[in-house]
Order: sequence, then C-alpha cells, then structure tokens
Amino acid sequence: MLVVDTNIVVRYLARDHAPQTARADKLLHNEQILLLKTVFLETEWVLRYRYGFDRQAIAISLRALAGLPAVHVEDAPAVAQALDWFAAGMEFADALHLASSGGADRFATFDRALATSARQLKTADVFPLT
Repeated sequence: MLVVDTNIVVRYLARDHAPQTARADKLLHNEQILLLKTVFLETEWVLRYRYGFDRQAIAISLRALAGLPAVHVEDAPAVAQALDWFAAGMEFADALHLASSGGADRFATFDRALATSARQLKTADVFPLT
C-alpha cells in the first residue's frame, strides 16, 4: 500500500499541471493507495484557499477521490462523517476533529462557532469554554 502526500492529491483534483496530473492519475488508478486523514484536512485547505474551490466542489471532489477503487481511507467512517458535516456547513477541520473524537462523551472548545455548528447539526455534546 502506498501513502501519498497532499500535493499528489491536489494535482489529481486541481488538474493544473499536466505532467504532474498525469503522474498522479497513474498512481491513484494503478496503486493501492492509503489516504490519511491529515491529507484530507490539508487538501481541503489548499483547494479552498489556493484554488478557490467552493464548499460543494470540495465535498464532491473529496468524496469522488475516496470512492476510487484503489483508494483506502484512514478512518473512513470519520472522514465520511466529517464530509457530511462539512457539506452541511461546518468547517472541515472542525468536522474532522469532532468525527475523529471516537468514544468521547463530550468535546470542549473555545470556538463558539464550532459549538454552535455542532449543536445545530446535532453531532455530539460540544460545549464552549468561557
């Protein structure tokens, strides 16, 4: 199994550098790939801030990537849940942190926006520290 860096994923999704895109395509379609959660996190950030992808385009792109036959996703249930919450309006990093919290009973944060989003989406017992 091969782990790929964010720059491989970005080339594959952004398709902005023909030679590197072709190499990324070959890897992602011909190797067994493990995509780490951290690569999803960084890819979302790069697509949003560097390439100007909107929320919907990012969610569609990351789901399509995760659905490739040779791609295996680290903690796939958490990534899938984070993508659902992201599509519903939560920031992706917040959604991934929350989805990855496993069997924790509660999630504390100073980020009121995260607590509000979590409450609205009925994700978990998230409370802001004051």
